[in-house]
Amino acid sequence: MDFELSEEHQMLRDMVRTFVDKELIPLENALGPNREITPDVMKGIQAKTKEMGLWMLDVPEEYGGAGLDLMSRCIIDEQVGRTSLFHWHWYPTFGPALRPVLLHCNEEQKQRFLWPVLRGEIRICFAQTEPDAGSDPANLRTRAVRDGDDYVINGNKRFITAAGESQYAQLMAATDPEKGSKGGITCFIVDLKAKGVTVTESWPNITGECLWEIALDNVRVPAANIIGEVGQGFELGQKFLTEARIKAHGARSVGAAQRCLDMMIEYSQQRVTFGQPLSDRQAIQFMIVDSAMEIRMVRNLVYECAWRSDRGEDIRDLSYMVKIQGTEMVTRVADRAIQIHGGMGVSRELPLEHFYREARAVRINEGATEVLRWRLARNLMRKPKRS
Repeated sequence: MDFELSEEHQMLRDMVRTFVDKELIPLENALGPNREITPDVMKGIQAKTKEMGLWMLDVPEEYGGAGLDLMSRCIIDEQVGRTSLFHWHWYPTFGPALRPVLLHCNEEQKQRFLWPVLRGEIRICFAQTEPDAGSDPANLRTRAVRDGDDYVINGNKRFITAAGESQYAQLMAATDPEKGSKGGITCFIVDLKAKGVTVTESWPNITGECLWEIALDNVRVPAANIIGEVGQGFELGQKFLTEARIKAHGARSVGAAQRCLDMMIEYSQQRVTFGQPLSDRQAIQFMIVDSAMEIRMVRNLVYECAWRSDRGEDIRDLSYMVKIQGTEMVTRVADRAIQIHGGMGVSRELPLEHFYREARAVRINEGATEVLRWRLARNLMRKPKRS
């Protein structure tokens, strides 16, 4: 085993770290306590990433992107995770908001959906979660019934990111409820302006992010809008979620936790109480050391998972571990950083409260911690024992 990053990966890490330090972190205070990323601000950020050659990193080379492997993208996400400007599971900073499932479009669909997304002409959200199917997507209640050349879809999707700014939804619906996740779920591209579709703002959440609800009442969707094959939707969605757990909830958690640790160390050396800097107190030292150890362990887990994925290995179980350990770790580290900073820690002058809120939210997003533990236990106990 080699625990050193390759020279190329180190150069990539250093380049993105410089970009984050010089361009993104200074914006935190400049944008005010809400750190609102307006379209104009986002365009400015994206223009700079294009200048640096950091554009369309998730896009395969055949479509004009960088085609970076998962290890490279995790290195990038770790560095971007150090800023409080973005929600961890959503930041189109380095290219268009491409949903990987779109890469499974056929040639005709690529002309209608994939290429317009890459050109920034349209936006497509991912709609899977429902009132009764969050961490259990196989229990979808949204139904799609074949009627001639169309499917008629009825159901509700909830907590959908970016639905209000999207023209289409990459929507999962049950085409064969009896089969469930074993061939009974299909992925459709649904026009959000179609008759019978209602998009409404959902409840405000802890991160301040705007989430949406999509109601579908006898919505007719052409069979030509199916991505992949009928019944293949669950498999396609899981590939997307597996990668998201590694990047968004693993690598970005490491980046945020590292920023919290750096701030803890700096502040504890400056802050004097009762004649001593906080850094001289054992209680503070233990909080810092525990954080450093936990960050290192999760970083190694993220890198191993990405490395194995790039080798073509099945990493679903490892991705569960990454999400569980990453999100729980950053919650603890952010909490310690807030405690050490005292009153300033809970103020919006510092990014710590943002990291804490994001960490609390992502322990639910894309697979609740308890559900992933249950799935992992089930899978581990199914495997044959090793001698």
